[in-house]
Amino acid sequence: MKEIFGNLLGLKASQIKRLENLGRRRIPTQAIVSYELCRDLSRLSTEIGRQVGLLVERSGKIAQVLVGGVDRIMIPDLREYRLAPDRLRGLRCIHTRADDMGGLTQDDLTDLALLRLDLMAVITMHPDGSPAQIHYAHILPGASESAPYRIMPPIPPFRPEIDCLGLIQALEAELARQKVEEKDDASGERALLVSVFTGGRKAAMASLDELKELAHTANIRTIDTVLQQRKKADPRFLMGSGKLDELAILALHRGASLIVFDQELNPSQIRSIADRTEIKVIDRTQLILDIFAQRAKSREGKLQVELAQLKYILPRLVTKDTAMSRLTGGIGGRGPGETRLEINRRRARERIRRLEQALKTVQKNRDQQRRRRSRMGLPVISIIGYTNAGKSTLLNQLTQSRVLAENKLFATLDPSSRRLRFPRDIDVIITDTVGFIRDLPKELMAAFKATLEELDNADLFVHMIDISNPRHPEQIHSVETILDELNLGSIPVIRVLNKIDRVDPDTRDMLVQRLGGIAVSAISRPSLKPLSERLQAAVEHITYPGSP
Repeated sequence: MKEIFGNLLGLKASQIKRLENLGRRRIPTQAIVSYELCRDLSRLSTEIGRQVGLLVERSGKIAQVLVGGVDRIMIPDLREYRLAPDRLRGLRCIHTRADDMGGLTQDDLTDLALLRLDLMAVITMHPDGSPAQIHYAHILPGASESAPYRIMPPIPPFRPEIDCLGLIQALEAELARQKVEEKDDASGERALLVSVFTGGRKAAMASLDELKELAHTANIRTIDTVLQQRKKADPRFLMGSGKLDELAILALHRGASLIVFDQELNPSQIRSIADRTEIKVIDRTQLILDIFAQRAKSREGKLQVELAQLKYILPRLVTKDTAMSRLTGGIGGRGPGETRLEINRRRARERIRRLEQALKTVQKNRDQQRRRRSRMGLPVISIIGYTNAGKSTLLNQLTQSRVLAENKLFATLDPSSRRLRFPRDIDVIITDTVGFIRDLPKELMAAFKATLEELDNADLFVHMIDISNPRHPEQIHSVETILDELNLGSIPVIRVLNKIDRVDPDTRDMLVQRLGGIAVSAISRPSLKPLSERLQAAVEHITYPGSP
């Protein structure tokens, strides 16, 4: 048994000795607690005026003796007892409480669900210190999220046998059956999407809808969403600790393997939330980086994504495991040596330097390509816009190409350039660029510098706008903000209002007048004729260096 956990201040040496002796006892596997141990716990608890508890393994061995206060008891860190979606913790908690304070409290039930304990039991006591009743509860697979447990009728302390081990095994069998059903129902990660906002609810809902689309693109199944409005974000958990406990219970009950926050989390918040919930936690930035990692096909794209991921992960490389330290020999290398954490950080920094050098080579190659295009005297048109606005579809229709086009965010990452000839024998280079998104992660902005520099060489921007998306005004603002950040606001822009087949004619006409764009449906080639004529007229007025 470990040392006694709790506040021992003010206890006599004899009382501490009796607490230590409690930890050497054994409990029959069919009983919650033996009558003799129940009696001794009650007497000692009454004598010291504090709650006394035990953490008991399934074998009946006592893993920890707990000492609390008058009205509550704390449970220590249980991370060494590993969890799985189809298993309980392997520990049951038993503690005392004065009879006039009742049986199981909400704190007890929250600990039961949050820590995924085998059982939670409370021994109520008479004023003379004798045990009155044993109240207990267990997790109930398939119950509602608001009460994922079952409170059983109290039992007398002199008959505590309930086939405890058989009950726990039956609960785990039901959990395992649910896991198999969930696995058959859907593949991949099952995620809870969370937004903690301090502004308006409408904007938060719109942002959460976009997070759902990102999760779908990453092949993550969204099982539920959680919103919390706060006056100020909590510096440790982002959300309130009580709400976080509810979130952890919901995640465990619904079989979530991932929690995705819409807001960017700092390294300490990720650690704190993951420690509290014991579920993998990522934020919106990390989700976007994961999508980019899945979608990158070219060597350049893979280099850029890896660089962005390493720059994001580097400040989050932390560990509490000093057992993974590596000894180094020689003078100055004695002692614990270089820890695994330091090794990981050093290797990450070395890899970042190599990737940055490789991307400098890519940048030089792109400069050479741009100079060759400049000597050819061909104007460059770049298609820009919010992700999934239809940029690749437009390129395919204009140039009869077969660039990948899907109804997903960031379907294509690598820029594609094609040659386009207008009816008046005017040739141009038309380029499809990576899609923009609100609050584009700064790691991606830095890593995709070589790709974004393609926009510097553009003579004309075609800004694709998905007018069927109710969030298109915010998307237009995001694109224009990124262009300003890249100092590209001086390049002329033609707005193209895409997906007119998904809106009614009156809405289309109103948006054309308000936004000053050309209405098209990128999947319909005949609708692109006005756009082609507008592009040709714009190109004719471009004086391009090297042109005849």
